Amino acid sequence: MKAEQLGIPAFAIMTSKFVSAAELMSRVLGAENYPFAVIDHPISSASELDLAHQAVNAVKTGLLF
Repeated sequence: MKAEQLGIPAFAIMTSKFVSAAELMSRVLGAENYPFAVIDHPISSASELDLAHQAVNAVKTGLLF
């Protein structure tokens, strides 16, 4: 959200565990209903390729909150 406030287009990607925290932060920062994609949690064991695949899939399928 900070990047967008600076005029830089951005898009947020969250893991499923942090959806409620992301929604709360968007409200606190004055951007209620800020869209973000959701990918599986946890990501610590995922490969870089798997993370990229999850992110692309989330955006393509409209898994936005």
